Parts: sequence; structure tokens; C-alpha cells
Amino acid sequence: MWIRNIVLLLESMHWPSWLQPYVEVLLLWISWAVDYVDWDYLEYLAWLFLPLLIAFILPVLLLLFIYGCVIFLHIYGLRNRIREAYASSLWDGARISIASFWDAVGHVWHGYEIRGLENVPDEGPALFVYYHGTLPLDVYYVIAKCMLHKRRTLHCVGDKFIFKMPGWGLICKVFCITPGTVEDCIARLRDGHLLCIAPGGVREALFSDPAHYNIMWARRLGFAKVILGCPGTPVIPMFTENCRDAFRIPHCGRKVFRWIYEKTRLPLCPVYGGFPVKMMFVLMNVVRL
Repeated sequence: MWIRNIVLLLESMHWPSWLQPYVEVLLLWISWAVDYVDWDYLEYLAWLFLPLLIAFILPVLLLLFIYGCVIFLHIYGLRNRIREAYASSLWDGARISIASFWDAVGHVWHGYEIRGLENVPDEGPALFVYYHGTLPLDVYYVIAKCMLHKRRTLHCVGDKFIFKMPGWGLICKVFCITPGTVEDCIARLRDGHLLCIAPGGVREALFSDPAHYNIMWARRLGFAKVILGCPGTPVIPMFTENCRDAFRIPHCGRKVFRWIYEKTRLPLCPVYGGFPVKMMFVLMNVVRL
């Protein structure tokens, strides 16, 4: 067994006198493990639970993707610090690069398609209202599509905890993510920007029924105040098919996690998945109020 060979190699090596007792204890523990642990059974358990481990590791991979984008933005910003004083479109190159990356991820991972992109105006404001999936991957893909095909930046309303995430401040700034006060949303629409809001927010993302996709707006009617504050602004409902099948929340302990969220407003809830399901994003016809 290869572990025994390592033990023999370590025993044959000459160690400093002060380190020798610790090495002997370590080798004693390793020898005991080799003699008494059923390695075949451990290997069986590893293969048995491997799919479960992968299901919880893939959301971490998504987090690494986001931090990769953050690191890219910091490097990009350092390389273009001098140009920032002379060019108002400093971050356009970074936005296009990251949008291309997420567009490729959506195409490969979820076969992502979008219907109704022609409903997105080429200029002027529009308000997008959407159902919040477990993780907003579909929104990343829509941002990428709007940027690559419409050359427009889709401003997004994000939960307050996003702005407390280490290192996320820059990516929120570059991709125009806002905490979403009514006044700020109205100002962005009056400035002619595209804005998307998920009225259900994190509560809907974590605790909506994955079988029925029920909306959980409760009394969160800030988006309605935004519409009233900008009369005549096009409103575009949008929805992603299978957005709750890509990532899920464990059913066990959901009431406890819901109680924690209501008390702290923090999404302290495990997420598993990363399943390569087909995603179809539908931009519905424009509604004018």
C-alpha cells in the first residue's frame, strides 16, 4: 500500500533531535490508521456521497466566478487609472469582457436563450419586473445579453447584504447595482436607464415553492411607487423557465432558515445544485401605465 511506503520513507529519514519525537508520534498514528481503518469502506462512502458533495460545491464555484470578475475589475482599474481622468467610458471594456464571460457560461452551462429581446428599447428608460430565482444567474445572463446585443447597461436593484460582501463594492459600482430606494430608482429611470427589480427579493429567492414558483411580494410595493413616480415608463415583465431547478434550497430545516432570515435579513441558508437545466428567459410585451 502506498501509505506504508511513505511511512517507511519517513522512518528512514534523519530528523533533528527536537523534531524526532513528533515525527515518531505522527508515524505511530499513521500506522494505526493503516492497520485499523477500513480504507475500502471509506472509498465506498466517498463514491456514495460524491454527487451530494458536488451539488454543494457548484454554488461555491459560482461564488468563485464572481470573485474572479472582481479581481479582473481591480486589475483593469489599476491598468487604466490614468485614463480614468480623460475617458468617461473607462469601464466599458471591462463590462463587455465580463458580459462575454457570463454569456458563454450561460450558453454552455444552461443552454441559455432569451425571447423578446426586441422588447428592450434601444434608448430611453424601461422598468423590468421579474421573479427572483434561488440564485440570480438568469439576471446575470440578461445583463450580458443587453450589453452585448443592445449596448445598454441594465441597472439592478440588489439586497443590502450584497453591498456588505467583501470586495463586491467595485463590481456593484461598475454594473450599476443599487440598494433600491424609491428615490434612487426614479432618478435612474428619469435619466433614461434600464432598471430591473424583483419585488419578492431574497425572501422569494430562498423560500418560494420550487414546484409552483409562487410570488412572495407581501407588502413590498416599492416598485409600484417607482412606476407611479415615472408615469409613461415602459414596464416589461420577465420570467425565466427552470430558474428554480438549477439551484435549490434544502427542504429540511426551511422553517428554521426562514425564522433566521426574518430576524436578521441575512440569507443564511444552504444552497445546492448547479444542475445544467435548460433556461429560457422570456421578456414579455411592454406595458405602459
